[in-house]
Amino acid sequence: MIKVYDAIIIGAGIAGLNAAALFPKDKKVLVICKENSWDCNTFYAQGGVAVPYDRDDIDVHIKDTMAAGAGLCDREAVEILCRDGRASIDDFINRGFLFDSDEERNLHYTKEAGHSRARILHAGGDATGRHMHHFLMKENSHLLLYNSVVTDLLIDNDICHGVRVHHKGIFRNYYAKTTIIASGGLGSIYKYHTNARTISGEMQGLALEKGCLLQDMEMMQFHPTVFIHNKGARKQLLTEALRGEGAWIIDDNKKRFLFEYDDRGAMSPRNIVSRSIFDWRKKTGLNTYLDLHNFDKDFFKKRFPTIYFNLKDLGFNLPEDNVPISPAFHYAMGGIKTDLNGKVPGFKNLYAIGEVASTRVHGANRLASNSLLEGFVFSKRAVCDIEKNSFNFKIKQFIEDEEVLIKEDDKELKNRLRELMWENAGIVREYNNLKKTLIEIDKMLKSDVGKLLRLRLKTSKSIVQSAINRRESLGAHYIIKEGDK
Repeated sequence: MIKVYDAIIIGAGIAGLNAAALFPKDKKVLVICKENSWDCNTFYAQGGVAVPYDRDDIDVHIKDTMAAGAGLCDREAVEILCRDGRASIDDFINRGFLFDSDEERNLHYTKEAGHSRARILHAGGDATGRHMHHFLMKENSHLLLYNSVVTDLLIDNDICHGVRVHHKGIFRNYYAKTTIIASGGLGSIYKYHTNARTISGEMQGLALEKGCLLQDMEMMQFHPTVFIHNKGARKQLLTEALRGEGAWIIDDNKKRFLFEYDDRGAMSPRNIVSRSIFDWRKKTGLNTYLDLHNFDKDFFKKRFPTIYFNLKDLGFNLPEDNVPISPAFHYAMGGIKTDLNGKVPGFKNLYAIGEVASTRVHGANRLASNSLLEGFVFSKRAVCDIEKNSFNFKIKQFIEDEEVLIKEDDKELKNRLRELMWENAGIVREYNNLKKTLIEIDKMLKSDVGKLLRLRLKTSKSIVQSAINRRESLGAHYIIKEGDK
């Protein structure tokens, strides 16, 4: 007799853990974590969570989100995000979470690029994601399976019967009435990124193999202010809240060059700032820096402790020293296509929520700090839809097939892929280089690679092909045709 869960959740970030928390206590829920629970993008989120300041701000938040999304947002999705966002955050506070506030318990709000007012809540200064993740982990009453890689979705006749997992050298099938993919983005596909090292895009590739549609995969967001010279794959993010509270972006000559590209300067949306830094370096050969001289040192240490101590360990004395910066991959707006309840079209009981999903709530360019809010709002909608529309079916047992996940040459090919994606499918794309990249990825796919690399390659191919298909620049997708250089 096999054990059947009410729900399996792939991923232990904000979307997955909040979904787990919202299932009734009597439900049997299994949360599957690729390595350690904190190896997720939620844990490393610095700036905070955007939320309408009050009822009057809902329409303004919608307008700001739509503007950043450059015409690709689904308006209904954005209205849901902003309309339900305040209630979701208030519910989180009522559950006991503490955002930063003054002595009278008035919440602190900060402003980030693209927002027309201060509406970003934060916790622990610049450790919002870590505090949220810790709280959600304490709340979790369901079984959490660590160090477990999902290698297959057990699908038959449009029904997902569960997942196959590789855990401690053994393949095992886990069965469920509903499966929720909440595995996050794909940062490790790129050479420079701010993501947790376990976030590498295999689930998008697996979903593609199983017949799910991937949507807007060309829409990859690059954060403009990242310190990329630290060791390790994940680079040091410098939150947008720094610019919202007074930091400047300058070059070697202390010139605030961003005003030559946009009247908003460093407060322009991320795609504009990243592309401007890229272009300025190319034109002038000058380096770019984050200038923090407007901050009082004691205030800086209290407001941005994570950045202060991380960069102190790297030899910086903040806020006195300027920090060299570069754009780096940060967030995937595209992902597994879902409806507005997180349900994957064509499947009766398969859902995707959070960064792995695409409801088009972010359009062509995510507005800063909307991602954590998305995790709250759409995880709740998914659980409500599951509870309301669950159906009975007989679980089918699948053979516990063993698969070769990693092969000898995979590391070399993986690093080559990361170089290709950074150089040719990054901040500025050239049509001919994208075509060459597609040919090289196809060649890798035909070689003898392990399953995990194959899934990464399929995700990468989807990004490149989508970038080729969209011949005009839009939002985060900036493409140069032959002769336009």
